[in-house]
Amino acid sequence: MKKSLIALAVLAASGAAMAQSSVTLFGVVDATYAYGSGSVSNKSQLTNSGYNSSRLGFRGVEDLGGGLSASFWLEAGVNNDNGTGGVTNTNNQAATSTGGGLTFNRRSTVSLNGGFGEVRLGRDYTPQFWNLTVFDPFGTNGVGTTQTLNSSLGGPTTVRASNAIGYFLPGNLGGFYGQAQYYMGENNSGTPNKKDGNGLALRAGYANGPINAAIAFSETKFLTGNIKSWNLGGQYDLGVAKIMAHYSNDDIKNGNEGTGFLIGGLIPVGAGEVRLAYSTYKIDTVGADPRSNKIALGYVHNLSKRTALYTTFARVSNKNGAAQALNGSVTAANRNSTGYDFGIRHSF
Repeated sequence: MKKSLIALAVLAASGAAMAQSSVTLFGVVDATYAYGSGSVSNKSQLTNSGYNSSRLGFRGVEDLGGGLSASFWLEAGVNNDNGTGGVTNTNNQAATSTGGGLTFNRRSTVSLNGGFGEVRLGRDYTPQFWNLTVFDPFGTNGVGTTQTLNSSLGGPTTVRASNAIGYFLPGNLGGFYGQAQYYMGENNSGTPNKKDGNGLALRAGYANGPINAAIAFSETKFLTGNIKSWNLGGQYDLGVAKIMAHYSNDDIKNGNEGTGFLIGGLIPVGAGEVRLAYSTYKIDTVGADPRSNKIALGYVHNLSKRTALYTTFARVSNKNGAAQALNGSVTAANRNSTGYDFGIRHSF
């Protein structure tokens, strides 16, 4: 009888511990028919992530008591048009990009959370990327993606960084938010490029009511020239529409400097939403200063909370030697390129 009581007590304690933790499977499957036309060649393809990035992920949290919790997040990019996984970068240096299999290239982190905020370790978005995607009506996905990202000189850490140590402020600061991130290239000492891929980035913002605004700074070290980036962005919700804008600057030491901006908006229409944006990016060089200007217009129709149909049109014009092209097409310098997306997104 005593052994039975002990066994029941152990089971009850185990059940209580399990009740304090949870694991969630989540993902997005987004299929896109994409067409691009340029002065040199056109391209037609079935691809993915025209509205939201296709992904498969696992996340979980455990209540440690006393206001503390531990959590993890593993998120893999998925190319659902051909079944492969997304590429990744192991040390913030472009030459080491690998992929094809299912890798947790989008995010791979473990965190400790409490009243002090969150300490997050692993591969994650960089602070300098958040303003580009949050304040872009197209969320940096598909043919409508802001030109401040497509033409960016920000290098391998423009979007994500591996080997990162991050800190996020707690969410009870009256609308103020912020983060700091240090990431490492992990090269051996005693080599000329020992600091390649090392970087530090900061972001601070305020979101309350209809207003959301933030500014970010970063510097990533490279033997060929450190890259300093900064950007700022904002959004205002008018009720009938959300207007947003951002400005971006990328400066390579003893090299080129790129500057650009976006202005756009989101307009609810029945069960859907109209998306529109104008973005531009110019690279200051010794000679001509190539510039690409893009206009983008799209519509998303929500069939449910998880399923949506969408279409996007974009056109980029190039000047001073720029040759940006859309959806895999090729265009000559100073010529235009046009692209279309038609797709369906399902999330779970």
